[in-house]
Amino acid sequence: MKIIIQKFGGTSLSSKESRQKAVEKIVFIKNKGYSPVVVVSAMGRKGDYYSTDTLLSFLNDEFIKNNKKAVDLLLNTGEIISSVIMCKELYEVGISAMPMTGGQAGIITDNCFGNAKVLTVKTNNILEIINCGKVPVVSGFQGETETGDYTTIGRGGSDTTAAILGAVLKAEKIEIYTDVDGIMTADPKIVKDATLIEQMSYDELFNLAALGAKVIHQKAAKIAADSKIPLTIKNTFNYGTGTSVSNSKEIYCDKLITAITHIDNRVQISIFYEDNKLNNNYFEVLNELSINDISIDLINVFTDRKIFTIDQMELKKLDLILKDLNLKYNYRDNCSKISLIGSGMRGIPGVMAKILKTLKDEKIEILQTSDSHTTIWCLIPSEYTVSAIIALHNVFN
Repeated sequence: MKIIIQKFGGTSLSSKESRQKAVEKIVFIKNKGYSPVVVVSAMGRKGDYYSTDTLLSFLNDEFIKNNKKAVDLLLNTGEIISSVIMCKELYEVGISAMPMTGGQAGIITDNCFGNAKVLTVKTNNILEIINCGKVPVVSGFQGETETGDYTTIGRGGSDTTAAILGAVLKAEKIEIYTDVDGIMTADPKIVKDATLIEQMSYDELFNLAALGAKVIHQKAAKIAADSKIPLTIKNTFNYGTGTSVSNSKEIYCDKLITAITHIDNRVQISIFYEDNKLNNNYFEVLNELSINDISIDLINVFTDRKIFTIDQMELKKLDLILKDLNLKYNYRDNCSKISLIGSGMRGIPGVMAKILKTLKDEKIEILQTSDSHTTIWCLIPSEYTVSAIIALHNVFN
């Protein structure tokens, strides 16, 4: 049995015409002798009738905060509607399909409603459907507790559902269908001559997903990478090759940088020893932030200060924590983190120097840097984000 997972995002399902394009992809795979397992998101985006954001708009913040189990029950309906409608579309072209909730597909989670953790996947139901020659159409983004409660597995959950099913069913490939041609060298809304990346490693994909690229969720990228399943990101609306991702050592790129991405709304925090030298909390502050679930990155620790960044939304929470610790700090908001990612830079000297020179020539202030074997990060004022990305994209061709 040769299984291929095909995941279709909301824009691929939002209209009759777009769903027919999705059906074409399913029929194509089935005619080639594969057994497709289809995973669907809720139809459309915010403003469309059944999208996740539209469903959430019926609730207020207080209800969402205090009734997470009920919220998950509501949000499950979006993907369930998609799965039934897609089965109808397949029926109209002569393909027998079966809609399935996440729970019916065997995805069992804990009861952390809103961001449930997958505990196990029971494959007997979905394998029975495949063996009968039918196409399972699974509602993405969702699971079920051992006691039968509906759960959701966090934003980007449909990608995660596809990756999980790919792993447990030992699929030959995972195909993620969206409304773009694949992964580009930069955001084409910023860089007009950004080009398609035809091949990349899972390491590069995971970094891109974690650092701002919205083509696939980072959790899904990690699951697929760990399972060593080839993954392709394609456009529902054409027959382009898309971006192929694998762990193959045969992947070779003659470019230092594979792609550039960014995250806005960063705040740089500086805590100086001189301002806090009589306070022992200075030495425990990073641990305290971890205990309070504040995510920090671009961490630089020097003898005289600690510097790191947080999301703008965490600033008020951080302020309360540091005041409670009686720690003085400085901050700079309206920052953006630019990330340059590429396996080709591994072991190559001078890449950071080239980046710094490029930004200096553009008169862009560099607030902070950090690097790994395959990624370099630069923190800059947000007002220069577009010009920085364009300049770096040009200099690295």
